[in-house]
Amino acid sequence: MTELPIPPDKPSLGVSLVLLLIAAVTIVAPVLIITQAPPVVPHRHVKLVPQRVVPKAELPPVEPVAFQDLDPGDARAFNATVPFSTGPNPAARPFKFDGSDDQRARATDCLAAAVLYEAGDDAEGQRAVAQVVINRARHPAFPKTICGVVFQGSERSTGCQFTFTCDGALANHVWPAVYWTRARATATAVLEGAVYKPVGYSTHYHTDWVVPYWQSSLDKVAAVHTHLFFRWTGWWGTPPAFNRHVSTEEPVIPAMALWSDAHKSGEALAAVSAEEAAAAASGAPVSASLATDTNSFLLTLDPKMPPDAYALLATRTCGDRLYCKVMGWTNKAKTPGALPLQASQIATMSFSYLRDKAHGYDKALWNCGEFRRADFSQCMKLQVLVPVAIKPADSFKLESLPGATRIPPPQVSLTIKPALARPQAASPGVAKPKAEMPVAAKGTAAVVDGH
Repeated sequence: MTELPIPPDKPSLGVSLVLLLIAAVTIVAPVLIITQAPPVVPHRHVKLVPQRVVPKAELPPVEPVAFQDLDPGDARAFNATVPFSTGPNPAARPFKFDGSDDQRARATDCLAAAVLYEAGDDAEGQRAVAQVVINRARHPAFPKTICGVVFQGSERSTGCQFTFTCDGALANHVWPAVYWTRARATATAVLEGAVYKPVGYSTHYHTDWVVPYWQSSLDKVAAVHTHLFFRWTGWWGTPPAFNRHVSTEEPVIPAMALWSDAHKSGEALAAVSAEEAAAAASGAPVSASLATDTNSFLLTLDPKMPPDAYALLATRTCGDRLYCKVMGWTNKAKTPGALPLQASQIATMSFSYLRDKAHGYDKALWNCGEFRRADFSQCMKLQVLVPVAIKPADSFKLESLPGATRIPPPQVSLTIKPALARPQAASPGVAKPKAEMPVAAKGTAAVVDGH
């Protein structure tokens, strides 16, 4: 009799669960990888411009700056593959500016702006940028003045040689005063013969996260932090090519009038465009009105802004109010926090704006002891504060400010007399002007005229 086969034992529940889990993972894992993986970004390739060595008989062209269409990562990767030149990299000869004091001041401020806006507050980077400016001024392919080199092409919105000269940075970005001091020190040293040897006779540079089209036609000679420095290939990159005498006829640059006294000629001030003032005003924060008077504003003004920008800022601050007062100080420590104002606060006021549409009045005035104005009708009147009675509890009230229509009561501790008024005959019981002068010397107040 044939025995029937014994059926195999069924797998245990635990084994079944493990097998089921493995099957699920085998199906789900590929789906997750496909659906959750980051997109593949195709790498753009650098379009290499064939290198051409410009012969000595032909002046090399200075082309507007244009960049390859690369993301920063690809640009850095490509720049890392560009080898440094193995040829000699001699240091540039010292340069000494021999112009007049005014010419030197203009050259210094142009060079200081270049090193600050291009390299930031970095001493080594600034010295490298300054050396490139000097090298260009000595090379016949570039303008022959320091300011001419820095602002070459600045009349175009694109294509300038130094980006900050045509992208609005001069009007929109304000550096702390201490940064300007250090940048001017760097510029002064370079104009007195200091040389930054590592960049040699470089005439071009760029940051390592971009690739300009001109790069392939120049030799890479140095790297300073994130900046790469290049010189022309062939004779135009050798020391004999840098033999031009640099002119001391430094031009007045209107855009520099915002930050440089040396460039504040009448023509330069007139040429500071309304667009620059508007840009500066639009970037300034709008302050809230006083809690006790929603039509009054006490502002701390940026002393680096164009003075015309204060008027634009005041109109923005007032908004659509029919009646509005804006009073500003360029010294934050002297800006009051509330009304009424004290005499010392009125004396240090830098700017005032009053709008009264009901009476057709809309006027901005400046403290012309602080800001020169071509039109004297825009100046606050300088006043002398003369004490006539002793009442310590009294102080200046809001009504004594620009735009007031109500006259203070006669029983106050101070009266305001114009500083330039003619002496009047002494009245009984009132001290003579000669006796008042020592007191008047203690303080003056700038208040607006005609309100």
